[in-house]
Amino acid sequence: MKATLEEWRQARHAELAGANSWLGLVGLFWLDDEISRVGSGEDCVVRLPSGPAHLGDLIRRDACVFWQPAGGEARALQTDRDGRPDTIEHDSLSFFVVDREGRFAARVRDRAWATRQPFAGVDYFPENAAWCIDADWLPLDPPLTIEVPNVTGELKPVTVAFKAVFAVDGQSVELLPMSVGEREVFFVFRDRTSGRETYGAGRFLKARPAADGRIRLDFNRAFNPPCAFTPFATCPLPPPENWLPFPVEAGEKRWLGGH
Repeated sequence: MKATLEEWRQARHAELAGANSWLGLVGLFWLDDEISRVGSGEDCVVRLPSGPAHLGDLIRRDACVFWQPAGGEARALQTDRDGRPDTIEHDSLSFFVVDREGRFAARVRDRAWATRQPFAGVDYFPENAAWCIDADWLPLDPPLTIEVPNVTGELKPVTVAFKAVFAVDGQSVELLPMSVGEREVFFVFRDRTSGRETYGAGRFLKARPAADGRIRLDFNRAFNPPCAFTPFATCPLPPPENWLPFPVEAGEKRWLGGH
């Protein structure tokens, strides 16, 4: 059974307020050298805010990354490319390796962040049934390949085989999915509230897979991307095709908190 909007908002708050929240990130360090020192020392590539001057080394070999603790043996790390990454922990700090089209980075998190500044929550537009839209799910033949930028300026090619088509106040518009899976369809969009009431780089929206040529887009569940909460995320930006020419006054508003 699908969660109610209030249940969805409660789960969203718990996610953002938890130890593994995006708000707990304290660094993103690109591993451009074969060996990257990790620790609190000034000579470290992955600079930790506390702990030993040299905790260990991250080693790149071909398409793999290994973790070698100081005085210990190296072991391979699973990145976030194919699922849950391996995490290295030290006191309240942890880090894991992200893979962005073959370029690796260490993302560092302080799991005790909320003890210093608890998360106060995100504001929402009032629920509006008019923004729960049943759109046509139409195939693209041939499929379209678009270059999707992220906040670091890198481009990722995305092949799009379907589009969602719907009308708002008599104006027909389209949304292209960034990914289509067995459990969900993922969109990135911006609209006339972006940079005003909502986050300037756009918002995310997830939908259940289409059925019988239709897909439900509930913009009341539109939410901020991770980069709205931290500078240490690499979020995709909405392609020009997903810039909606009207305000979508539904879902999460811009987060006004500081960290």
